[in-house]
Amino acid sequence: MVSFSVSLLCTRPWRWTALVLALAPWLAQAAPPTVDVNGTSIVGTSQTFVDLVDVEFFGGIPFAEPPLGDLRFAPPVEIDSLGVPTFNATAFGAPCVQFDVDGVSEDCLTVNIFRPSELVLSLEGPVPVMLWVYGGAFLEGVSSDFNASEIVIQSVVRGTPVVYVSFNYRVGPFGFPQGSEADQLGAVNLGLKDQLAAISWVQKHISAFGGDPTKITLFGQSAGSISIADFYLNAGLENYGVRGAIMESGSSGTLPSFTASRRDVVWDAFVANTTECASVAPGSTFACMRNATTSDLLSSWEAVAAVFPVPFLFVPVIDGPNGLLPDLPSKLLAAGNFSKIPFMAGTVFDEGTDFTPEQISTDAQVEEFMIDADNPFASALSNQFQQDLAELLTLYPDNPALGSPFGTDNETFGLSSQYKRASALLGDASFQATRREWIQAAAGAGVTTFGYIFTDQNAALANPVRGVHHASEVAYVYGDPAIAEANVSSGVVALAMMDYWVSFAVNGTPNDGNGLPKTTWPQYTLDNQVLIQFDTTELTSNLSEATFSIIPDDYRANQIIFINSVAAELGE
Repeated sequence: MVSFSVSLLCTRPWRWTALVLALAPWLAQAAPPTVDVNGTSIVGTSQTFVDLVDVEFFGGIPFAEPPLGDLRFAPPVEIDSLGVPTFNATAFGAPCVQFDVDGVSEDCLTVNIFRPSELVLSLEGPVPVMLWVYGGAFLEGVSSDFNASEIVIQSVVRGTPVVYVSFNYRVGPFGFPQGSEADQLGAVNLGLKDQLAAISWVQKHISAFGGDPTKITLFGQSAGSISIADFYLNAGLENYGVRGAIMESGSSGTLPSFTASRRDVVWDAFVANTTECASVAPGSTFACMRNATTSDLLSSWEAVAAVFPVPFLFVPVIDGPNGLLPDLPSKLLAAGNFSKIPFMAGTVFDEGTDFTPEQISTDAQVEEFMIDADNPFASALSNQFQQDLAELLTLYPDNPALGSPFGTDNETFGLSSQYKRASALLGDASFQATRREWIQAAAGAGVTTFGYIFTDQNAALANPVRGVHHASEVAYVYGDPAIAEANVSSGVVALAMMDYWVSFAVNGTPNDGNGLPKTTWPQYTLDNQVLIQFDTTELTSNLSEATFSIIPDDYRANQIIFINSVAAELGE
């Protein structure tokens, strides 16, 4: 077991890993690591970090057939064998098709593995697995954006090594076709099915890489977190070797849930803007759309996104009792229909600012914004929804001191005070309330859960109008060296968060006692509804330990109680 020394904070990983934060180019050390999977030698690459820890990487390994031709807009077809004697896994695979990303391809369903050296693994036996699901609002996401070297290094330094896995899944219309035709063909929620196929591949093959297939912890942020929470609602994660999950800024109710037919107009517009299929009759479009060029589909998607004001056009949908999202999340939670796997879940301070247009300036615009967010593509608004919305607007008055970014008093950053109002409303309705509803339901069912809120104001310095914004904690979880280079105290917070995450993956609790000395994180129970607050305000002056406040989970209690009482009307 490797013991942790506080002095390492000054010598690793913050300074020297900045030189190797990007995966490419990785410098080969001696013979490249090689793993045999069903007759194929998978060849990776290795990086030695100042002679302290080796991290080995295997990238771009297919877990499903390329979703091309008849497999476009269809569920993934899993593969167990690569069918070649040797496979070069020294680089990430191509990202899935999306906007503003180079090198995209529909042939993108691949996994990546970061692990400690074979020597470390040989001393430990099979080690727990941390499996990352990227976010991006279901319209973007690239696994190669996430370098897990620091997580693996810290897991070794603290004496609890882990194997880290990431993967690509289809996004936008390629992963989440909408409309009645897609529903009838079983072609909805494909991106979620990609994720399950990747998890299945990991369960079957991670032992070859030194991972324990019975000790998988899923972790993800935003859309990745929403996806994991969705999997809890169909109660099948237990069959995939998953024994824990960490959900960052996303619950099943974060996006409103409807059946696929709700967005018929979106799919029809997507087809109409696809040059090769514009004249095809509605209801029989898939044959043509499967033969359209990738570039034509991408251009059509871009045209549709420009037409509709609703930000989330291609997302998971309710697909019935035997589907991946059987019903409204709030109904399933109330009925106790969810997996009882332990989890950690939390949010950041200012969840709504990233999604709120800065030009909002009137009551009417705030109202329209919330309708688009919670009841998009409605043919008419029910009287009940209109009453609930009116009450929400009353509970969130146009008072900048109460708005988000929170804690900024009457500062409006040169914008209308309505921006802060809308940001607070959206952040609570989509993130804070849904997280609280989820963790309370789980705790009430006896599930071991831990809650957090991330409030480090140093994360807000780059863009104060966004505050401690959505996704600002991700760099901390991955131990980005830039955090400590900018602020040593925030570097301690990042190191502690890595410790907590790894501890939970290894031991089912964030409090295994290894790594940096830090605050014991209390379990969230109905009798003790508390969160750990990740910021720098309670750190010791010499930074020898990570001390955090434990706060009651009762901020904006009246507003969030009301939101959760009308969750079904909000599509949650």
